[in-house]
Amino acid sequence: MFTTRPTLQGTFGMVSSTHWLASQSAMAVLEDGGNAYDAAVAGAFVLHVVEPHLNGPAGEVPILLAPADGEVRVLCGQGVAPAGATVAHYQGLGLDLVPGTGPLAAAVPGAFDAWLLLLRDHGTKSLDDVLKYAIGYAEHGHAPVENVGATVETVRKLFETEWTSSAELYLPGGRAPRPGALLRNPALAATWKRLLAEVAGAGDRDARIEAAREVWRSGFIAEALVRQAARPTMDTSGERHTGTLTAADLAGWSATYEAPTTYDWNGWTVCKAGPWSQGPVLLQQLALLPDQLPPYGSADYVHLLIEGCKLAMADREAWYGDAADVPLGELLSADYNAARRTLVGDKASHELRPGSPGGRTPRLAAHACVTAPEVPGFDPMGAGEPTVQKLAGLPDIASDGHTRGDTCHLDVVDRWGNMVAATPSGGWLQSNPVVPELGFPLGTRLQMSWIEEGLPNSLTPGRRPRTTLTPSIALRDGVPVMAFGTPGGDQQDQWQLHFFLAVALRSRVRGGLDLQGAIDAPNWHNDSFPSSFHPRGMRPGSVTVESRTDAVAVEELRRRGHDVTVGEPWSEGRLCAVARDPESGILSAAANPRGMQGYAVGR
Repeated sequence: MFTTRPTLQGTFGMVSSTHWLASQSAMAVLEDGGNAYDAAVAGAFVLHVVEPHLNGPAGEVPILLAPADGEVRVLCGQGVAPAGATVAHYQGLGLDLVPGTGPLAAAVPGAFDAWLLLLRDHGTKSLDDVLKYAIGYAEHGHAPVENVGATVETVRKLFETEWTSSAELYLPGGRAPRPGALLRNPALAATWKRLLAEVAGAGDRDARIEAAREVWRSGFIAEALVRQAARPTMDTSGERHTGTLTAADLAGWSATYEAPTTYDWNGWTVCKAGPWSQGPVLLQQLALLPDQLPPYGSADYVHLLIEGCKLAMADREAWYGDAADVPLGELLSADYNAARRTLVGDKASHELRPGSPGGRTPRLAAHACVTAPEVPGFDPMGAGEPTVQKLAGLPDIASDGHTRGDTCHLDVVDRWGNMVAATPSGGWLQSNPVVPELGFPLGTRLQMSWIEEGLPNSLTPGRRPRTTLTPSIALRDGVPVMAFGTPGGDQQDQWQLHFFLAVALRSRVRGGLDLQGAIDAPNWHNDSFPSSFHPRGMRPGSVTVESRTDAVAVEELRRRGHDVTVGEPWSEGRLCAVARDPESGILSAAANPRGMQGYAVGR
């Protein structure tokens, strides 16, 4: 079949990410003898530099890793709410939602520590070896993609009047970053150089990595982050607030390993992070599928997947979070999903219908059913990831100033069979002011927690805000064969389900999985549930499809009661994927053509 690019195949190593410079930097590490984990760390730090509107070192990342000789594990790089981040504190400030920007929305930063823990435990290269690519691009510059400058323009007034440290970096001389002109971040390069200098005498490779983790937690980096959190900062509430992050919060947290949540479907085992993420939503959608699926791409098929997604997302709202025990066994059980499956009728549902696993009574946040504006987006100050991708006829920056952001993704498989999938995000340039001493901002993941007591996702000190970040690893007969994921906030497990089913159900290519064909296939999403991002609105019954979707199917969806918006032909999904055939050892990779920056490399 025709695809925008070939599915790459080889035997040495494969990388797919949302930016070509990160992909090639990771590949350079493989060429230098590193393994998949070394390569992933190098690529991740490059993503901080070349996609600063999508992620940063003080953001967060869930990482799934599948060692060639071990079991799949989750490395949680999602930091927790600081000790002072209580519901009472935020209510006392007159807030009913956590702001979408500013230090009040900052959790304990998690990404840096997770990447260093991965390097220490599973990598082979030194910290110097993997940081040199990011340092080079930060110090000497890179050609920015258009969306960096577009994002800066949406927050220009804020930068110039309030977040002046951000203006110094991203509006030098009053000009936003633009293609064809190098973008440098000398403060970030200096931060990593100082870090490497401070830990140079700490001992062997592992000791230097550990020393670097301590510098982040309690050294000059920690000190600068705490100072920034204490600065009164204008946020989406329209007021200036200080944050709750303290030195004790930073010193007391580290990334952790845990077992994945899994589900078996048609000979596949899909591995996800636990319900502190939205990862199990993909598993619930699989569990809701009937034994026989309608023809791929038909109106029946799209309707079935949309309605199943609505049920799974309703359960996410009622049951997922880190502030309470989640009845995950019941949510994934055959009996529960058989009963839920009967709720999928011929017509589109416009209701939020959480289930009652184990007879429990579901409870939703008071704000959970607020309807979003007709064209959803985010506060002009840049709250975060998108509710929708760019719609047909709309510019990259809509007339209301809303940005069309994303996050990042990175997959690697090496010649030994090690595999990693990671979705870095948070710490966007539009999330918080740049810490002038460091060259990057704090994150805003606390915006996903509710300022309401007694919910699984209530704002709770020491607990993780429920993240939308959700990388995937899939096994066949117990053997890891594919790593994949996508940016896109609440849409991630919608787009990933369609991709996964396209891989599992459709034809193969050159003896391997048709990764590129599955990525290129027309995709869609719905917003019939509360957004995870400020201002947390929903659009009951909405569906957004690419214009390449069969017109007959679109009209049939409308007849069934779906409020269908037809987007641009290449607007839904940002998927990356790598795979390995355990019998032949052949590796493969593919990347998303949408947005013109994702790239797969390998040989």
